[in-house]
Amino acid sequence: MGGMANTGARTLTLLSLLQSHRFWPGDELAARLGVSVRTLRRDIERLRGLGYPVTARRGADGGYQLAAGAALPPLVIDDDEAVALAVGLQTAAHGAVEGIAEPSVRVLSKVVRVMPARLRRRVEALSAMTEPAEWGGPPAPTSAEALTALALACRDAERLRFPYTAADGRRSERHTEPHRLVRLGRRWYLVAYDLDRQDWRVFRTDRLAAPRPTGVRFRPRQLPAADAAAFVRDRLENAPRAYRVEVLVEAPAGAVRERIGQWCTVEETGAGRCRVRMTADSLQLPAMALTALDAGFRVVGPPELRAWLRTCADRFARAATAD
Repeated sequence: MGGMANTGARTLTLLSLLQSHRFWPGDELAARLGVSVRTLRRDIERLRGLGYPVTARRGADGGYQLAAGAALPPLVIDDDEAVALAVGLQTAAHGAVEGIAEPSVRVLSKVVRVMPARLRRRVEALSAMTEPAEWGGPPAPTSAEALTALALACRDAERLRFPYTAADGRRSERHTEPHRLVRLGRRWYLVAYDLDRQDWRVFRTDRLAAPRPTGVRFRPRQLPAADAAAFVRDRLENAPRAYRVEVLVEAPAGAVRERIGQWCTVEETGAGRCRVRMTADSLQLPAMALTALDAGFRVVGPPELRAWLRTCADRFARAATAD
């Protein structure tokens, strides 16, 4: 199994090398792969068997190259896989893992280039119509079909209709002019102009179902914000929340911002202490954030957070003393 995995990885490396240079001398190519010339010949035949047109030049100056102008074999991928690939690579391109962003962009560019036109149109629309931003929050799944429909409507400036369930459970039919998709943490949002309410709105994509293009095009309006990501952040920060949390933390403001600054505001109070404020729909997020600080703190409010922390403390104490 290990040998098969090594062979597959070496084949991919060989293909990448052939794509990066017009011609490779055989000895040099074998040395780059760390194999014998005989093994290189077998790898070349394996690529040819997969449909890649590799030509060989024999003699003292012999070597290999991909046939000039040859099209690579089509990528076998369905719609959901195309969306998953785009989302995964786009997430990596904007992620916090050092060294991942640039390779992710390159891979996405290569993959999109060999996709069939129908799939390429969907993936490019999703990439072009999405603005990433950093944010916390639990995952909220959205179907690939809905995401591609929304992205295409944004790109093509085509009006959309869809049923929507608000946070309080009320359902309504929406008629919109879609502007952009925004990915905040593990949730997706649609920024759109609501034609019935005559105003800009933010829709969580996991709360809308079966978006239907109307076939009616529109002239894009001017968004009242620097960009769609800023518009979503502003709406979410100013939305009514169930809990307003205030905590005094025994740690410098800079260290606290580095740990949990994406979820809250941090104010220096002096003497190596700071004040943390956040709003939340539930008590779990502030409790987890405070636990991550590895510092002492005192809850100013609300009282429900104190009660929740006492419950958690009892639970952890029982777990620590269990046999």
